[in-house]
Amino acid sequence: MKDMRPAGRMWQLYKMGGLTPAITSMFDAQSAQQMAFIRSIMKEQRKNSLYEISLSTVELVVFDLETTGFSPYNGDEIISIGAVSVTGTEIKEESTYYSLVHPKRSIPGEIEKLTGITNEMAADAPDLLHALRGFLEFVRQKVLVAHGSGHDKHFLNAALWRTSKVNLNHRLLDTMMIAKWLHPKLKKYDLDTLLDVYGIEVTKRHHALEDARMTAHLWTGMMREIKSKDVQTLGDLYAHLSHH
Repeated sequence: MKDMRPAGRMWQLYKMGGLTPAITSMFDAQSAQQMAFIRSIMKEQRKNSLYEISLSTVELVVFDLETTGFSPYNGDEIISIGAVSVTGTEIKEESTYYSLVHPKRSIPGEIEKLTGITNEMAADAPDLLHALRGFLEFVRQKVLVAHGSGHDKHFLNAALWRTSKVNLNHRLLDTMMIAKWLHPKLKKYDLDTLLDVYGIEVTKRHHALEDARMTAHLWTGMMREIKSKDVQTLGDLYAHLSHH
């Protein structure tokens, strides 16, 4: 008699079709569809070579995450995702993505105060898999931009692996790294400092979509300086950043 407990069922499915179908079948049909979409986006991204694309026409998505803390590997979770489309130096103000995310854990009081996202708000939000699907449907094959991207990349990678067993394959540019190259004598490179340096209006900090919008304006300001240095393509930019 076959063992139909979860572990036994997983083993039977694995023997019949491999690990991915086994994992996928353990979820409901809608979740399986979300996972399949996320995996297909990452597979397509691996095929893309973007280095020759002109910085004047490159399609980007500037994004930001709000989280319950700083460590996705020690129980912290994404609580909101915000993103805005940019082509070259043109911010597509009408093309944005924003979603709260149900973290399936309590949001600490200091994070509620910082972000304005309460436990009550999060309780009605989409789960992580659905929010990721929406985000990646918005991003597609575009280059990602974030400020201080290490934090966001760690959380995205942890979330993608946990939900879909894939890693982030998108090209990622960090406005903090670009600022260090363009302004090596600055004492600080946090977002608030750079918004001040570039004369960008501060709307609402620690709101994922508003932070993404302000970072997009930071990117466009930097692009004018980058082009003055005869950096024309995405590959040129990566080559310069690799030395810093």
